[in-house]
Amino acid sequence: MQQTIENDVILVVDDEVDFANGVARLITKGFPNNPVLVRHDGPSALAALRENRCGLLLTDLRMPGMDGAALLDQALARHPLLSVILLTGFGTIETAVAALKAGAYDFLTKPIDQDGLYRAVSKGLERSALLAENRRLRAAVVTCGSCARFIGESPAIRDLRTRIEAVAATDYTVLILGESGVGKELVARTIHALSRRGSRRLVSLNCTAIPDQILESELFGHVKGAFTGADQPRRGLFQTADGGSLLLDEIGDLPPHLQPKLLRALEEGAVRPVGGSENVKVDVRILASTNQNLESRVASGAFREDLFYRLNVLTVRVPSLRERPDDIPILVRHYLRETCGELDSGDKELADDALEYLRCRPWPGNVRELLNFVRRLVVFCPGPMITQAQVRLLDTPGGGPTPAISRLEIYKDAKHRLVDDFTRSYMQRLLEETGGNVSQAARLSGLERVSLQKILRRLGMAAEGFRGRED
Repeated sequence: MQQTIENDVILVVDDEVDFANGVARLITKGFPNNPVLVRHDGPSALAALRENRCGLLLTDLRMPGMDGAALLDQALARHPLLSVILLTGFGTIETAVAALKAGAYDFLTKPIDQDGLYRAVSKGLERSALLAENRRLRAAVVTCGSCARFIGESPAIRDLRTRIEAVAATDYTVLILGESGVGKELVARTIHALSRRGSRRLVSLNCTAIPDQILESELFGHVKGAFTGADQPRRGLFQTADGGSLLLDEIGDLPPHLQPKLLRALEEGAVRPVGGSENVKVDVRILASTNQNLESRVASGAFREDLFYRLNVLTVRVPSLRERPDDIPILVRHYLRETCGELDSGDKELADDALEYLRCRPWPGNVRELLNFVRRLVVFCPGPMITQAQVRLLDTPGGGPTPAISRLEIYKDAKHRLVDDFTRSYMQRLLEETGGNVSQAARLSGLERVSLQKILRRLGMAAEGFRGRED
């Protein structure tokens, strides 16, 4: 689909008045949604660029005073996203090369051919649109202060950043809600970092990761001899976090017998170690998170109502990717750049239709699932451009999560085995999709034909066996 910047101005500059007006009429006929301005010298053209949002500049190369080359230099210095097409009656290779090296997008010779003009204008507008979109996406990644890690520009993510900054300015308990994989822990860490306690410790506890029988000791500590094996007194996480913040992750799964003890600790600002007889005062801000509906758990009797209201002083709900699909391309580009940097694999890009496929795909695992998928794309897709076909091939059971390692192996051996398993599955799906056509398979996978054939030989796979098996 052609991408243009509708309503962006096209500026035509030529000292030959009739010629400039004729070019403007042709462009107006072919691009009615883009206003066309005409100027006849360099200084007035620069003034028009300052006063209007121009997506494209067409300028004669030879003009009295400021010529087209000088106008090109000054225009791009002030408007780097502008696409510039040079027009001249002196169409030499040397002139064209010099113009392109100076930053011109295209070069047309007089007399102007209408079809050639329309192609150049369409491509120039498309280029400006893509450059503007890339700048917009980069700007969206670099957002407000410490909330920059919440990438996107949708209303949902902007509201999240606003709420984080608001609750961080207080010392109240915060309940963080959201589906699995949306980034609740990152929200908690950001709230802590922005708060007055940011220079002190943030201590985290996953309420489902500790066996029930030792969870109380983990939270509140214990005295020597409190139970078998308690040879030394131990400070709990409340005391460890004194002066800072304590994140209780998956608070909805806190065992019933510990809920009244947590409630008492929150109300009194003190904890009693297991086996102890005295309370210990603590100054801790509580951040709690869950992917469950706590009100439903209160209604069913699984969670104490008074504890729920004690925790639910301030609430931050983290939106799912389903609620902000337009942020997905921004996130993908960010994760792609980040992963390529981590792996030192060289820059990679996703084709526009591949990005659109990812934008429309459901992400039940939310940001965590998206990040892991992008990492697989970087590892398993060769070449600098990742196509939609490659994305689709990876987005299958065969291209999905790697099989579990059944026994502990030497790292290098385990890695080679898993990569071979993936490669075999990928090649089988690839040959099935292409009916054993090696040339088509090479194009689809982004591999050179010779490289693809080497892989098939190494795996002992024959393309001929897949011919006539297209779906």
